[in-house]
Amino acid sequence: MAELIIKSKIKDVVKLRVAANLAEQLNKKIEEILKKAEERAKANHRTTILAQDI
Repeated sequence: MAELIIKSKIKDVVKLRVAANLAEQLNKKIEEILKKAEERAKANHRTTILAQDI
């Protein structure tokens, strides 16, 4: 799995403490979103993922 989330930046967004495994779960979720977007782009005969694919 690629590291898509920068752990130190999570705290820039939220004011609460952050669990150690939060970045890992966010990475998994982002990967799922990107794979679905890729499938949608392919279904529309495109080789580029657009914002609308999310």
